[in-house]
Amino acid sequence: MTEAEALENKQQQHKASNGNVLPEAPREDMFDHTYKEKEGPKPPSVIVWRNVFLMTLLHIGAAYGICLVPSASTLTLLWSVLCFVLSALGVTAGAHRLWSHRSYKASLPLKIFLGVANSMAFQNDIYEWARDHRVHHKYSETDADPHNAVRGFFFSHIGWLMVRKHPDVLEKGRKLEVHDLLADKVVMFQKKYYKASVLLMCFFVPMIVPWYLWGESLWVAYFVPALLRYTLVLNATWLVNSAAHMWGNRPYDHHINPRENKFVAFSALGEGFHNYHHTFPFDYATSEFGIKWNITTCFIDTMCFLGLAKDRKRVSHEVVASRIQRTGDGSPRSG
Repeated sequence: MTEAEALENKQQQHKASNGNVLPEAPREDMFDHTYKEKEGPKPPSVIVWRNVFLMTLLHIGAAYGICLVPSASTLTLLWSVLCFVLSALGVTAGAHRLWSHRSYKASLPLKIFLGVANSMAFQNDIYEWARDHRVHHKYSETDADPHNAVRGFFFSHIGWLMVRKHPDVLEKGRKLEVHDLLADKVVMFQKKYYKASVLLMCFFVPMIVPWYLWGESLWVAYFVPALLRYTLVLNATWLVNSAAHMWGNRPYDHHINPRENKFVAFSALGEGFHNYHHTFPFDYATSEFGIKWNITTCFIDTMCFLGLAKDRKRVSHEVVASRIQRTGDGSPRSG
């Protein structure tokens, strides 16, 4: 890291959107330039056949769910969209921006809502998700990155879930600072009761509501708002790890792989401005342009307006402009 970058990070990491300087805290989401991959041959990939089978079965079920969409009622389709947005927010506004990056502060009611929504998303509990995501940022595109995009689209999209983690991922994950997660009662409660909460929120509630309230068949209710919706949320999240690390421009830092990808921004509720996000991971908006193409930022702003969130961390226009001049690729930004 250059002296200019170090000064930039020190000035911006703990500055809230209201201008107040937040207390210093160790950051584990900044890239570690001191990490070096071990020399010699890479350890062989160990396939987890159970995960391969379950992922294959899930996507077959989702494909069948697509065939059932024409037979679903309008209310069921609207309910499916609502469940998609709620579960996605549990990842984007919850596990990602709140718990992984601590880019804003949430009240207890909002934390509980995001914890429930995160269980609806079923992408590992908040603790494991946030820990692995911090490792991803700290060791991005190296052997210690859980979904290292250098290993190709398939690996970074879904393949990383079908093999054992690289030893460096496990080692760095164990050494990571996660005391804030361990001290969070909502995170620990969800972790303790995660399996039950997933069965309830990811499958039972999406299926039972349309059956009970407007007479949708349980068959359609299971395969469309439950299984198909769940699979779509998974792939929307995975596209951030794969497509947004491979296709798009790099107006903020051309030295890193993450890109600005509008398609991913749309499908993942604003998480596709990835070159900006990896350049400034502590910015709550994950984008220079606020709520544009960014439902999650709009949600967080609304929660702040309602008094349920506060202390949104933001990067100043001056720092962004300076970084663009210093490391950008000269391409137009997404705004």
